[in-house]
Amino acid sequence: MSMVTAQHLHKSFGRFVAVRDADFSIDKGEIVGFLGPNGAGKTTTMKMLTGYLPPTRGTASIAGYDVLDNPLEARRHLGYMPENVPLYEEMRVYDYLEYRARLKGICGSSVRQQVGWAIDRCGLEPKRKNMISTLSKGYRQRTGLADALLGNPDLLILDEPTNGLDPNQIRQIRELVRSLAADHTVILSTHILSEVEMICNKVIIIDQGEIKAADTPANLTAGLRAAGRVSIEFKGDLDSVVAELESLEHVKKVMVEDPLPDGWHRLTLRAEPGTDTREKAAAAIISRGFALRHVYRHIPSLEDVFVEMTRRD
Repeated sequence: MSMVTAQHLHKSFGRFVAVRDADFSIDKGEIVGFLGPNGAGKTTTMKMLTGYLPPTRGTASIAGYDVLDNPLEARRHLGYMPENVPLYEEMRVYDYLEYRARLKGICGSSVRQQVGWAIDRCGLEPKRKNMISTLSKGYRQRTGLADALLGNPDLLILDEPTNGLDPNQIRQIRELVRSLAADHTVILSTHILSEVEMICNKVIIIDQGEIKAADTPANLTAGLRAAGRVSIEFKGDLDSVVAELESLEHVKKVMVEDPLPDGWHRLTLRAEPGTDTREKAAAAIISRGFALRHVYRHIPSLEDVFVEMTRRD
């Protein structure tokens, strides 16, 4: 079942097009990394999904409810944490979350239950009586996340939840998001690609307002040019080895890198994705009696995918 569906979602500000005919869907239970360079349209897309911005054209739905036609129903299934969490600094953590719960329509004894549950899930118990103005950046982010969790929504949209945090705080928020994923569909926008690789089972890449890819990290890396790249270091006749390697099946290009000390050479083979040329390349060098000390097949990362999808050259 699709938790989020966007069809021809388009947003323009005058002549500037921020999001152009975006089509994507997110199934229930998925953890989705929403990636793109600065100004690519990530935040605008998320604001349209949450109903904060109306699309110029196209539709978006949450749990089957159109965000424009049925905004209240859509928002009941949604928890949103913006990049810059707006907090009332003169309030205590518990009082702020209680206030937010009532604004979301939570009533009676459910308020205390929901606020206590959110505080517990986000590790805010030691700070529940503290003024928000005294909180560190990490605890402010936790407070914003607790706010998003009030009402136990099916979908969480988290815009740069680790923005401005130190490495220890980033790790804590990462583990928190991972624990939440057991009960919620999550859309996570972040510039830290290693976080997405560790947490997400689907990636959507947007660039210049257009959706460039929407797939699992494994599928995205498998089809990448870098997936067939092999690095080799050997000592021997450079020209004959290059000619031999260029003749191998699946090898598309042999690139000679800067020479190494003591007569060693470094080559990079670019082969067809999904192939492994290491064994044949090594055999071609050893059969000529040359020394071979390094053969490495590059394993592409999500960063490689991101760079290739958004590069300008």
